[in-house]
Amino acid sequence: MRLIGFILCLSALAATAPRAEMLPMLYDVTGVGAGDVLNIRAAPEASAEIIATLPPNAQGVEVVAQNATGTWGQINTGERAGWANLRYLAARGVHIDNFNLPVGLSCYGTEPFWSLSNTNGALHYDAPDGPAQALDIWIAQDSGIAGDLRRMILMAGIGGPATAFLYPASCNDGMSDRAFGLSISLMTAPDAPMLSGCCSLTAPAR
Repeated sequence: MRLIGFILCLSALAATAPRAEMLPMLYDVTGVGAGDVLNIRAAPEASAEIIATLPPNAQGVEVVAQNATGTWGQINTGERAGWANLRYLAARGVHIDNFNLPVGLSCYGTEPFWSLSNTNGALHYDAPDGPAQALDIWIAQDSGIAGDLRRMILMAGIGGPATAFLYPASCNDGMSDRAFGLSISLMTAPDAPMLSGCCSLTAPAR
C-alpha cells in the first residue's frame, strides 16, 4: 500500500510539473529599429488597439502569459495588462540571488493590503496595521527543476517562524487590471492567518 501511495504521489507531481516554456520570465526588446517602438496592444492580434509602447532598447520586460499559439506575450503597462508580439522579445531568463529567490521579486496582497519585497536575504513585509518587518530568509527550497520558480520559504517571522509558498499561477491583485504570473501564500508567524497575494519579477512600479 505504501508503494502504491508513493507511485500515486509521483504521478501527481508529474501531472503538475511546469512546462518547458517557463513563465513568468523577463525579456528584452529585439529587432526593433532605433527610431521605432514595440506596440503593446489590448489583445493578442495585430489589429487590436495600441495601449502603450516599448522603446527599442527596453530590457527586463516581464511576460506573464502567452496566447494559445505562443506568438504573443502578456505584459503589464501602467495599471493594466496588454500584449506584445514575441517576435520582438528575446528571453533573458530570471536572475536568482544568493538566497535562491528571483532578484526584484515583489508581492502584493489585499484584504488586508500588504506588500513583500526581496532584498539582501530578507523578505520585507509591510502592512498598514504595523511597522515594516524584515523576515530574514532561512531557506528558500526549490524543486530541482531548471527554470521552475516554485519556492518553499522558511523565515524568521513576527513572533515565530514564517513560511511562504511561491508558485507560478495566474493572479490579479484586486486593485488594478494588471496580470501577474506568480502567486504566493504567506504566514508571517505560526499562528498568523494565511495571506494570499500576487508577485512580480520586477521592482514595484506603484
